[in-house]
Amino acid sequence: MTAIETAGRLRQGGGSKPSLNAAALFAGIGGIELGLGQAGHSAEFFCEIDPFAQSVLRARFPGIRIEPDIRELKTLPRSVDLVTAGFPCQDLSQAGRTAGIGGRNSGLVGHVLDLLAGSPWLRWVLFENVPFMLHLDHGGAMAYLVDRLEALGFQWAYRVIDARAFGLPQRRQRVVMLASREMDPRPVLLAGDAGSIDQPPMGAANGFYWTEGLRGLGWAAEAVPTLKGGSTIGIPSPPAIWMSNGRIVTPDIRDAERLQGFPVDWTEPAAAEPGVRRGTRWKLVGNAVNVPMAEWVGSRLTDPGSYDSSDDRLLPDRQRWPRAAWGLDGKAFISLASEYPIRREYIPLSRFLRHEPADLSVRAASGFLTRARQSSLHFPPGLLNAVETHVARLEVQSGA
Repeated sequence: MTAIETAGRLRQGGGSKPSLNAAALFAGIGGIELGLGQAGHSAEFFCEIDPFAQSVLRARFPGIRIEPDIRELKTLPRSVDLVTAGFPCQDLSQAGRTAGIGGRNSGLVGHVLDLLAGSPWLRWVLFENVPFMLHLDHGGAMAYLVDRLEALGFQWAYRVIDARAFGLPQRRQRVVMLASREMDPRPVLLAGDAGSIDQPPMGAANGFYWTEGLRGLGWAAEAVPTLKGGSTIGIPSPPAIWMSNGRIVTPDIRDAERLQGFPVDWTEPAAAEPGVRRGTRWKLVGNAVNVPMAEWVGSRLTDPGSYDSSDDRLLPDRQRWPRAAWGLDGKAFISLASEYPIRREYIPLSRFLRHEPADLSVRAASGFLTRARQSSLHFPPGLLNAVETHVARLEVQSGA
């Protein structure tokens, strides 16, 4: 069966009703719901186990019920139209244990699927996760997710989307998956394409992971690499930025919030909680869903585009999931949709930063240099010399 023939069997709905009520599972600090709210939708309730994230949700979404543990959640309210789930990526992330979708944490997605099975009235389901899930278990993680959704009567589509499409200087790619029993998700998620962007040359502010050095660098010209909730050395931490004046700095947490599309000090309520640590707000921001991306999805749920599947082709090997795809009834098709559904005006990192950054500490910079010298990686010209000079300058200033 061709893509066109299969597309003819997809249930063609118009747009959704003007406003959807969302149940936010694994809600974090509410990035999806803030974005959906900007597009005219609303949050019905949250499910989030992290007490620091709960404190942010209570402050930023007052009056909305918060359930602490999805394993204790048996049913969804009939008023819910949309389920969102940025389910834990510890077992799906390349930096994690790569234990598969049945792992100790990511296996919680099974509870989401059980809730979907008991909620036949739902209009939409929205998943968000890291791109490595497409390759995990030799494609088995995605196959499991797709098979379970189809068994519940859902048609589905997914697309890798880069936060830079929305003008933010963060190289953050995420899989966004949309499924519905009633309507075709492709006009929402796959329609519209701004094409790939040219990688900018080295600029006045260039980001990299100071926690790396042996296996990778995460280099990003006039941007930061993906903000993360953890790192290869086991701590939530900001990336480093090589500035044009030679400084090696880390961004202020307020600029990190802005890089995710949140208002300044969105995570400040967590700082007042007992047991808060220095890296707590960084973890919350790094684990969050990018707000402008969620707002774009929300606006398309209300006003879908028009999707042409004439160039799509059957996916022959479910071990090799592409960057965008759609399917139903056991058939999956490769979509040519790029990571840039739109292209808003891009703000280079050197112009984006508003708050004074902090110098990367001597200990952190020296650790990066040690790992870099032990590795066989190729580094951007001048970077290691700049880090060495940075360390020497700080040692002189401290009198070490």
